[in-house]
Amino acid sequence: MAVAAPAAPTVPVAALLPPARPPGYYVRQRLLRNTPAMLGLGFIVLCTLVAVLGYWVLPDNSPSANNGLVQLQKEAPGFRATILRLPRPAAVRGADNIFLTWWQGRTPRFREMPIGSYRIVGDSLITTPYQNHSALADRRQAYALREVAGQMGSAAELAPLARQNIIQRTYWLGTDKAGRDELSRLLLGTRISLGIGLVAVIISVLLGMLVGAVAGYVGGWVDSLLLGLMTVVWSIPGIMLVIAISLALDSKGVWTSFVAVGLTMWVDVARVVRGQMLSLRSATFVEAGRVLGLPQSRLIARHLLPNMTGPLIVLATSNFAAAILLEAGLSFLGLGVQPPAPSWGLMVNEGFQLLGTQAGLWLTLLPGLAISLLVLSFNLLGNGLRDAYDPKTPL
Repeated sequence: MAVAAPAAPTVPVAALLPPARPPGYYVRQRLLRNTPAMLGLGFIVLCTLVAVLGYWVLPDNSPSANNGLVQLQKEAPGFRATILRLPRPAAVRGADNIFLTWWQGRTPRFREMPIGSYRIVGDSLITTPYQNHSALADRRQAYALREVAGQMGSAAELAPLARQNIIQRTYWLGTDKAGRDELSRLLLGTRISLGIGLVAVIISVLLGMLVGAVAGYVGGWVDSLLLGLMTVVWSIPGIMLVIAISLALDSKGVWTSFVAVGLTMWVDVARVVRGQMLSLRSATFVEAGRVLGLPQSRLIARHLLPNMTGPLIVLATSNFAAAILLEAGLSFLGLGVQPPAPSWGLMVNEGFQLLGTQAGLWLTLLPGLAISLLVLSFNLLGNGLRDAYDPKTPL
C-alpha cells in the first residue's frame, strides 16, 4: 500500500517579496552610497557648526573679529607673538553676556600691544616693542607698575603680575594688512556665506514656487505674462540686479546683500516649477481632485508641489552655491558686505591688493580656497541628490 508523501509547506508569496519601503528610503540609500556627496555634506555640516557657534569658537571674538594690532600686520601663518595686555575700564569693555557674545562678539577686555622682550627692574616693567619685518630701528619703552595694575611694592610682587598680563599668542593662519587674526576672520566668514546662501535660497524658492505654480497651473495669458517676466529678469545680469536693488533700498549692508541676492535667483526655481506643473496638471489625481471640488490653491499646495520635492531640493543646493559665489564676487567689487565684516570675497580683495608682496599669496589663497571648497561641497551634494532622486540609479 503506497503512502502519500506529505505535502510541502506552502509559503505565502508576500513572504518571498522584499519588504515594502517608502520612496524616501531608497533616496537615502542612494545618497549614503555616494561617497563624493557624503564628503560634501560632511564639509557643509562642519561649516554650519562653525557658523552656528560663531564667536564662541573664535580665537578673536571681538565684533567682526576686528581686533587688529598694526605692529603684527601681514605676518605669515604659524607666527607667534608676545602680547602685553593692559586691562580696560569696566565701562569700556561692558558686561559679559554669553548670548550677546554669540550674536555680535565681545568688546576686548584688554588693551593689547605686542612686545619683543621684557624684564623687571625695581618696580617697573621694561619692555622692548615688537619689530616686524618692516621695522627700521629698535626702540625701548618703560611702563610704570601703576600703569600695568596699580600699586605694588616690590619686584617679587610684580613678577607674577607680569606673567599674568604677558601672554604668548599663535596666529595659525597669520595676520592680514590690519594685523587681524586671519583664522578668526575665515571662521566668522562662514556665517556670512552660509547666511546669505540660506536667505537667498528661501527667498528664491518661495517666490519661484509662487510664480511658477501660478503660471503653469492657470496657463493662458497669465502664463504668457509671467513667462515674459521670467525672460526679462533672466536676461539681466545678476550683478546688475543686485546693484539696482541696493540702490532702490539705499543701502549696502549685510542684510541688503542677503535680500538682493535672493531676489535675483528666483527665475530658475520658477521655470522648473512651471515645467513640472504643466506636466502634472493633467494627471489623473489632479482630475480626481477637480471632480471632488477641491479648490485650486489646495490642489497646488497639497498635491502638485509635493511631487516636485526632488527637483526643488536639487535646485536649492545649486542655488546655494551660486549665491555664495555671487556674494563673494559682489564683496570683491565692493558692492556687497562692507568692512569690517569678514566676507570671504572682501578678504580676497584685500589679499589681491597685496599681490606681489610676501603676504599677498596666502591672504588671497586662504579665503579663495574656502570659497572653492564650500561651493564644491554644495555642487557634489547637488549631484548626489540628483542621482538619489532618479529611480533608474541602482542601489
